[in-house]
Parts: sequence; C-alpha cells; structure tokens
Amino acid sequence: MTTSTTPFRAPAVRPRAALASPALLLALISAAAFALSGSFAKSLFDAGWSPGAAVAVRIGGAAVVLFIPVVITLVRRWSTVKRSLGRIAIYGVVPIALCQLFFFNAVQHLSVGVALLLEYLSPVLLVAWAWLMTRKRPRLLTIIGGAAAMGGLVLVLDLAGSQKVSVEGVLWGLAAAVCSAVYFVMSAKTDDDVPPVLMAGGGMLVGAAMIVLLGLAGVLPMAFTFNSPVFAGVQVHWLVPVLGLVLVTTVFAYLMGIVATRGLGSKVASFVALFEVLFAVIWAWLLLGEMPRAVQLAGGLFIMFGVVMVRLDELRGLPPVGAVPAEELDGLAAEAAQP
Repeated sequence: MTTSTTPFRAPAVRPRAALASPALLLALISAAAFALSGSFAKSLFDAGWSPGAAVAVRIGGAAVVLFIPVVITLVRRWSTVKRSLGRIAIYGVVPIALCQLFFFNAVQHLSVGVALLLEYLSPVLLVAWAWLMTRKRPRLLTIIGGAAAMGGLVLVLDLAGSQKVSVEGVLWGLAAAVCSAVYFVMSAKTDDDVPPVLMAGGGMLVGAAMIVLLGLAGVLPMAFTFNSPVFAGVQVHWLVPVLGLVLVTTVFAYLMGIVATRGLGSKVASFVALFEVLFAVIWAWLLLGEMPRAVQLAGGLFIMFGVVMVRLDELRGLPPVGAVPAEELDGLAAEAAQP
C-alpha cells in the first residue's frame, strides 16, 4: 500500500466577518444618502410642491436614469434573469411605491416623528418573523440590541410632548413598516443572478408607473411649481433639489443599499438603516439650520450600540477561521490514505 503524495488541504471556509465590514460601511453611506431626501424634499414643499409630486419625480427620474443600464442588463443576461422579473415587479410595487404611499398617508394623520417611528419598526418585525419561522427565540445580544436601537430611535425623533394619535394613521404606519421589512428581505436575496442595477432600476420603472397611475386616479395629489426653492440657505434652481432627490437619495442610495444588504443580511441591514433618522437630523442641522437637541444625539449613541450588539450576535453564528467539520476531516483523511 502506498500513500498519496497529494498534500492535505483543509477545505476553504468562510472567514469570520469583521465588525466593520465593507458592507457595513456601504449600509451607513446608503442611510446617509436616503436621509438627504427630507432636506431636498422640504425645499420643494416650501416652493409649492405636493408630496405626491416629489415622490413621482423622485422615482420617475430614477427610472429614467437607470433605464438604459436596465435594458442593457436585460439583453445581456435575459436567460438568467427572466425568471426573476416577477420578483423585480413586486420589489417596485411594495418596497418602493407602496412604502412611500403608506408613509405619506400616515403623515396625514400623525406627526412626522410618530409616522417615522412606526415605519422603522421594520427591524423588530424582521426579528419577530425569524422567531416565528424558525421557532427559535432571538439570542440575548439581539434582544438587547433591538431594545437599545428602538429606544434610541425614540430619542432621536424627540417625541416629547403631546402627539396626535389616530388609529387610521397607526395602521398606515404599520403598513409602511411591513413594506420596509419586505425591502430588506428582498434586497438580501443572493441566490439568484439579478444584478443590483436591475433590481433597483427595474423596481423604479414599475414603481414609477404605479405612482403615475395613482396620481392620474387622484389617490396622490400632484402639484408642481417651477419657483426657485431655498436650499441650504441659498435660493437655487428647482432642478438642484430634484436632481438631488433622483441621483443621490434614490439611484445611489438604493444601489448601495442593495449591495450592503446582500453582504449584511436583512436583519443587520435593517438595524443599520435606523441611522437614516439620525443622519436626517444631522443634514437638517447642516443644510436647514435646524439644531439637534442633546437628547437626539444621545439617541444616536443608543442606535449605534444596538447595531453593534446585533452585528456581534450575527458574527457569533459564523464558523471561526479554519474550522472544518469533523466528518469532512475524516473523509479527507480516508481519501489521502487510499493507494
């Protein structure tokens, strides 16, 4: 009997991801980009635009920008992506169009802060969904992180004082939270061949068509003006906030968000997205002169702590570097001993 001269090699395994991974950085950049939408949109609202018009231009403009890349991707990869067209359409209807529509309906009945709080219950919904589907209670770090992040969100939104409460508004806000959770679940799907540009661009095309139809049906009031809005304390051309909404807070933010969510998973990405609220406060401070309060900054620290806890909990589930299942080692040893 002779032994094989082939050197023994352990199978490649996924290394333990770093806490500060590139995907985590992309998720923070995406949250900061999404957060700029409030400052851009507010300048348009002050100039006479309706929320429905801002949403239509935001999604419709993004659809136009991504139209050619989407067509090229479809032509080149038709055989592999044609099976996912239905999922892309759902992505455009639910996370893109309906989420914004439900949120604006919630704002009509509630304060913006309460409506945001309801929409950003999506991380809690994702944890509860995972608990329901797996029948496994979340680990302690996730529970602590979730509680800290949601508590920080309340502080950032600065909900002190009397708030108008409406059952209808609460239901709209919860519907927006469900749509937001769907966004993270669908963006995290990696076992297909749909490129991020096709997922985002195709979704924008479907979402824009839906928003336009809702506008034509009178569900979303559309009011446009060509007055010069004031942005960052300066009177600018109306195209400045419009291009900001389209290119920065939609095209760039969605593309980065999809890439980040595929790297982090839906649960962690949804918690990182809570930073959007903190970034919105910071942008409003820098661009609109709305000074954040100390309680809001403290809330940001709570959100950061919560995200770190959830991220650490995710990393605990990854195999350590170099770990190889015992059965694989036995099989490789037997193979190496064969004549």
